[in-house]
Formats: sequence, C-alpha cells, structure tokens
Amino acid sequence: MPDAFQNDPHEIKVGKVEPRGAPCVEFSPDPSAMVIFGASGDLTRRKLIPALFKLSRTGIIGDDFFVLGVARTEMDSEGFRTAMEEAVKAHGEFETAAWERFAKRLFYISADYGDEGAYAAIASFLEEKEGVFATKGNRIFYVATPPSVYETVTGLLGASGLAGEKAGWTRLVVEKPYGRDTGSARRLDEAVLSSFSEPQVYRIDHYLGKETVQNILMLRFANTIFEPLWNRHFIDHVQITVAETLGVERRAGYYEQAGVLRDMFQNHMMQVLALASMEPPSVYDPELVRDERSKVLLALRRPPLERMDDWLCLGQYVEGEIDGKAVPGYTEEEGVARSSQVPTFAAMRVYIDNWRWQGVPIYLRSGKRLKKRLSEVSVQFRNVPHLMFKDTIGGEIGPNTLILKIQPEERIQLKFHTKYPGSRVCLRDVFMDFSYLEGYRGLTLGAYERVLMDCMLGDKTLFVRKDGVSLSWEFLTPILEYIEKSGKGAPDVNLYRAGSYGPTEADKLMSKDGRRWRNE
Repeated sequence: MPDAFQNDPHEIKVGKVEPRGAPCVEFSPDPSAMVIFGASGDLTRRKLIPALFKLSRTGIIGDDFFVLGVARTEMDSEGFRTAMEEAVKAHGEFETAAWERFAKRLFYISADYGDEGAYAAIASFLEEKEGVFATKGNRIFYVATPPSVYETVTGLLGASGLAGEKAGWTRLVVEKPYGRDTGSARRLDEAVLSSFSEPQVYRIDHYLGKETVQNILMLRFANTIFEPLWNRHFIDHVQITVAETLGVERRAGYYEQAGVLRDMFQNHMMQVLALASMEPPSVYDPELVRDERSKVLLALRRPPLERMDDWLCLGQYVEGEIDGKAVPGYTEEEGVARSSQVPTFAAMRVYIDNWRWQGVPIYLRSGKRLKKRLSEVSVQFRNVPHLMFKDTIGGEIGPNTLILKIQPEERIQLKFHTKYPGSRVCLRDVFMDFSYLEGYRGLTLGAYERVLMDCMLGDKTLFVRKDGVSLSWEFLTPILEYIEKSGKGAPDVNLYRAGSYGPTEADKLMSKDGRRWRNE
C-alpha cells in the first residue's frame, strides 16, 4: 500500500501544512532578528517568549533567528535567559534540549527608551550578531512597552536610522492600545509614519490570530450552504460575546484609563464584527481582505447620543464568587480608585447600513468577572414564517442558530429542531458540532504564535491597517466623550455581581427588541 495512505491527511508536519484535498502550503519565515522593547514586562514573559520558543521548538523558525530584549530593568543576557526560562516553564511547554538551543539566541540590553545613545548600542549589537546568525539584515522591532512611550521608541528608531531598510526588510509591531481616541490615534500614526512607511507597520490584534476567528472567512466563503443565508433576509440578529472570569488583575493602572470600551470594543470586538459581516473580496489577498473589513467599519450607523440608553448598557462588577471562590469588587482592586465609575462591562447594539445587513441588529457584549469565560459569534436565523405544528406541539419553537465558538474551545455548532423518537409529535433542539482539535494530531499554533509567524512571513491579513484603527475610533470616540462628560442621557454604570452574566439592564437592552442573550 502506498505511503500516502498510511499518513494522517490532516497532519501538519514541521515546515509545511498538508490540508486534505489541497497541495502542500509551504511556510518558511525569512531569517530575522527581533528586538523587543519592554522585554522585562508581563507581555514578553507570558506571551512573546513562550510563543517564539514554540516556533523554535517545532522548527518553524531556525538558527537564523535571534532575539534582543531591551528594557529599563537592570539585567544582563544571562539573567534575561533565566527569567525567560522560568516564564516558559510556567507556560507548560518546556523541553530542556530545545530550550538550550533557543536560549543561545536570547540577548538583552538595559536601556532607557528615551536615551539616543541606547539606539546606537542596539544598532551596533544588531550588526555584530546578524553576521553570526545569518539573518540577512531582516529586523522586527516589537514595541511591548506602556503606550506612553510608543512615540518615543518609534521616533528614536527613525532618528537613529534603525527604521530604514538596507540589507533586508524592517518591520514595526505595535501592541494595543493604539491611542485612546480619534485624536491620539492620529497623532500616534503621524509619529509612527514619520519613521516607518505603512507597509512596514504591523498593528497587532492577537485576537485575530485565534483559529476560529480566522475560519470565519473559510466558513462563509468556501461553503455554498452558508453564504446565501448570510444576509438580512434570513438572519434575525447576531451576537458577539467576549466574556472573562478574570478581573483587572495587575492592569488596574491601565484599566482605570481605558475601561471596557477602549480595552475590548475598539479592537477585538470591532475586528471580529468586521470579519463576520464583510463582503467577499475577489481573491484572498491581505490588502483586499482588509479593504472589506474597513468598509464594514465605515458603514456602522452612528447612534444618537441623546438616546444612548437604547443602544448601550454599561456595568461594573462588585464582590461575588467565581468558581466557588470569593472575589473583590472592581473598586476594591489594588490600584483602583474607590469612587471609580470606569465600566468593566458593556453591551451595545449596532447596525451596519448596507444592502446585506440593513435592519439587522448586531449585539456586542464584553465584560470582566462574568460567570464563564466565553468568546463566540452567534448567528440567529429568522423564525419560520408559519408554524404548522402550533396546535400539535403547543407553544413556539426557538430559532436555528449558528455558533462560532472562539474560546475556551474552538468549535462550530449548528442548532436546529428535530422530532423526539416515539409516537407523539414533540420537538427537541439538537446540535451539529464540529471541534477543531478533535481527532487532530498535528501542530497547532496559538494566537501569538500565528501573528508572530505571519509578521516574519510578511502576511498582513490578520493585522489592522491604519484606516481600520481610525474608523473604529471614529465610531467609538463620540460615544466615549459623551459618557465621560457625564452628559444628560449618558448611560448609568450599573453594578453586577462577580460571577453573574452582567447587569440585568443588559437583558433589557435585548428584551426591548423581543430577544435575549445566549448564555449557554
């Protein structure tokens, strides 16, 4: 029997992907050096180094790659390796031999981000090590610092000549939050684009790297059974939920300045909304995909500010219980003002004014300290136009629903109705259920692993373009200004117990329309 029949057709081998029914798709990131500003911080420990280690351990990146960490913390390269080893071990995927190979490519420079001399030292270090590791002059500058120093870092990268492309390519990765309103986002863009060109800039939203988020496009545009139904004629409404059981943890300083709308809606929620509702591009090209996402954001209807209560519900968690353990309220968290009115929950109804979605409400909901960790897109179809079984079954039947689960498990479910076995005519809800990981033995990449690899490949499909950032801020900024000025008619910040599904006022936002949240 030929070897081809012995292999798992879904298995991903190191260095290539072999999907069923398609030729191998090669991925081989260019050799490169990555400079991480903020290398002693939480993001580097929890996400970046564990992700890079997995890419190294699985052979996706090889020996022609190295990392230079830069931060204010006093430390040498050996201390940095030790700290990152502890971080990777805590991450749960550690192999001693693989780590020893990877650690040899980790280096560290202690520097103040505003010190011009530090950038000369970085340039000198890169030139020295690029010859040793044969990176061909390709460089990634990852800004994982507090937002207050984004402009400083990018400006000095430009002034020092590090932003230029000489021997190879140069790319800049900027973490969220990308500004805090329309004006600050534009100023940041001006600063960034004074040193880098737009094709060099990668505005990261790791949420777009999640498997189910990426597969929204595949589900819609590779299947004829879904796309003809994906419009106002068949869909009653859409719910997008990102619920967290965690509180603000050690991010109180940031969260007090941001709140849930800046933290989750401006980036994650808006980008998932755009993917779920965009038009199909003519070809699967990064710029064309991002064109269509931007068109969705441009078509968002601006809610009337004087009637925001009809469009938006805000909440803040008080003490409660998560997984059987007592947790404090938001204003009891370390670093939070006792009188804070910063919302930790928001539910919003939006409309997209175009032919496909006219009149279809899309409900966005996100919050901290909720009952369960859950991220999903729920597409609820219209009810049957005439229920012929009304006298037989008694009462109404629920709608069909397509559920795209993003976390904690990645799966797609389709809920529909069928008859119970037996002589009586009784209906029951059943699910067609597809799990991405069930029966799969190949390599899987987490969100940061995927977006880091795409940055090395130069694939910008999952990154946010300048106009995408600008359009989402243009939609949210008037709402934020109205709320924060405590104007007449601005929504109250309603209290909800930790471990609940959020404030009851959010239920009223749905019930006004004769609908309810999906809380299963």
